[in-house]
Amino acid sequence: MSLQYGTEDAPLAGSYGAADSFPKDFGYGVEEEEEEAAAAGGGVGAGAGGGCGPGGADSSKPRILLMGLRRSGKSSIQKVVFHKMSPNETLFLESTNKIYKDDISNSSFVNFQIWDFPGQMDFFDPTFDYEMIFRGTGALIYVIDAQDDYMEALTRLHITVSKAYKVNPEMNFEVFIHKVDGLSDDHKIETQRDIHQRANDDLADAGLEKLHLSFYLTSIYDHSIFEAFSKVVQKLIPQLPTLENLLNIFISNSGIEKAFLFDVVSKIYIATDSSPVDMQSYELCCDMIDVVIDVSCIYGLKEDGSGSAYDKESMAIIKLNNTTVLYLKEVTKFLALVCILREESFERKGALKEHRLQRECEHHLGSISVNSSFPALLLQLRDFGHKGHPGGT
Repeated sequence: MSLQYGTEDAPLAGSYGAADSFPKDFGYGVEEEEEEAAAAGGGVGAGAGGGCGPGGADSSKPRILLMGLRRSGKSSIQKVVFHKMSPNETLFLESTNKIYKDDISNSSFVNFQIWDFPGQMDFFDPTFDYEMIFRGTGALIYVIDAQDDYMEALTRLHITVSKAYKVNPEMNFEVFIHKVDGLSDDHKIETQRDIHQRANDDLADAGLEKLHLSFYLTSIYDHSIFEAFSKVVQKLIPQLPTLENLLNIFISNSGIEKAFLFDVVSKIYIATDSSPVDMQSYELCCDMIDVVIDVSCIYGLKEDGSGSAYDKESMAIIKLNNTTVLYLKEVTKFLALVCILREESFERKGALKEHRLQRECEHHLGSISVNSSFPALLLQLRDFGHKGHPGGT
C-alpha cells in the first residue's frame, strides 16, 4: 500500500457549532514584532516559532500523530478543535486515504504539526518508513470508537505503540476513547475500565511495562475533546511548571478560585493552577471565550470592518446569578487569562483591579515575586508568549 501525504484543506465556511461557536473567519494573525520585522524586509517565515516555544525551523516543531481505525473520528477531532468546524458538519467528512499534515501555528506555546493517518495504514508495508515518523513525534493519539467493537482497535493500538516506543521511548502515548456521547455514564466507566485493562495487559505480556498510556473519554459534541487535547498539549510545553507556579502565586494573593491560560481560538488551556479542574468550570470559561469573541466580531470592529476582534484592549467581566464572576483578560494576541471568583471577593478585594505595575515586573530572568499583582502576572505571561520565559531578554 502506497501512502500519500497532503496538507489540510481550508476550513469550511458558514456555520456555528454547539461546542465551537467561533466565526469561521476568526483566526490567527501575526504578532506585532513579526509585523515590524516583515515591514523591515525580514518577512514572517515558518521558522519563526518552531517547537512549543520560540525559535527553530518547521522540522523542529513537535509532532502529534492522530491514529486509529477507519471512521473512528480522527479527522472530526482535528476539524472541530483546530478548524472551528461544527460537530454536525463532520458527518459529511470523507474517510482519510492519505496522511494529512496540519501545521498548527496558533501561538508561541501551541505550535506544532498534527499528522492525521488513514485507518488502513500498514506498518509492515516496506514503503512506510515508520521509524522516520516516530523519531520526531512528541505525542501519539490513538482514537478508539467506543460505540463499536473495539477488539480490533486494541490489537492495532498494541502494534502501533509497541513499534513507536522502540523507536522513540520519550514519546507520550494518549488514548482517546471517542464518541462516548452515545453511552450512559455507567457504560462510559465500564468501557474505559475494560479498554484500560486490556491495553495494559497486552503491554505487560509483551514486556513493555514502562510504556505508559493515558486514557480520556471524549466527544466532539461537548467540551471533553478540548480538555483532552489540552492535557496532551500541556505535556509538550517545557515551561509548564513555571506557568503553573505563576498562576498559583496569582490566585493565592487575589481571592480567585480558578485561573486558566487559554489559547483563544482552539480553546485549549495551556496551563492552570494546581487545584483540580472541574469540567463545569472549564465549560464556563470556554463559553465565555465564545461570547467575548462573538460580541467583539459584531461590535468591536471598525465601521469598515477593519481591526481585530481580539487585541490588547480585550477584557470582559460576566457576573452569573449564583454569585460567580468570570473575568477574561488578553495576555498576548493568542492567549487569554480567564478567572473564576466569587462576587464578594471581586468587590471586596478588587482582585482584578489593574493598579500601578509593581517593581517585580522589572526583575531579571526567573524572578517571580510572591506578591505578584494582576498586571505583573500579565507582563510575565506576555514575556512567556513572546520569548518563552518570564522577563527574559
